[in-house]
Amino acid sequence: MALHTWWLFIVTVFFISASPGPNMLHVMTRSLEHGVSLAIMAMIGCFTAVLCLLAASAAGLTAVLLAIPGAFSVMKILGAGYLVWLGYKAWTSPVAEGEGTVDIAPETSTPSRWQLFRTAFTISISNPKALVFAAAFLPLFLDPARPKSGQFAVMVATFGVVEFSWYFIYALGGRSLARWLQRPERRRLFNRVTGGVFVAFGLAMAGTRA
Repeated sequence: MALHTWWLFIVTVFFISASPGPNMLHVMTRSLEHGVSLAIMAMIGCFTAVLCLLAASAAGLTAVLLAIPGAFSVMKILGAGYLVWLGYKAWTSPVAEGEGTVDIAPETSTPSRWQLFRTAFTISISNPKALVFAAAFLPLFLDPARPKSGQFAVMVATFGVVEFSWYFIYALGGRSLARWLQRPERRRLFNRVTGGVFVAFGLAMAGTRA
């Protein structure tokens, strides 16, 4: 993987991970309920599940790309189309009043660290979209002239670092971040910046030579 391609990957993953999906909202909720120190176990649970899904997807993709001639070009085109579709969905996502609020119910007892890890891992690993996303997204940044397993390893590690960094931001930002995203105009701006980045990178990667 060339250095400029890796930087494109980092920027794209930065916006992908920033989106307040189930993992991020779960980490933020745990932080508000139990504090950042205990929420770290929820972060580790989500992080472990994400790495498992990405590693499984990368292993399968490596086998497919090595076994089927022309698979790289097909997967790259499909992946670029998927990234553009994600951008369209983000850009046109409706924004309602009150979106972004997080209601925290009072906890009667503090869960153990193992319970925090297990719950977070279950939430993250049960999301089948992660596998589909990885299968469509990772091949966009492959250099077919270089060993694929090493490139997948770099991408999985990079994704993990960026994802875990955003866990901390959501945990530390807590309610302030939720309130910031609650404003419709801010959430709309966030959606359109994210959508624009997805579409731009999807079109750019589709135009590169396989």
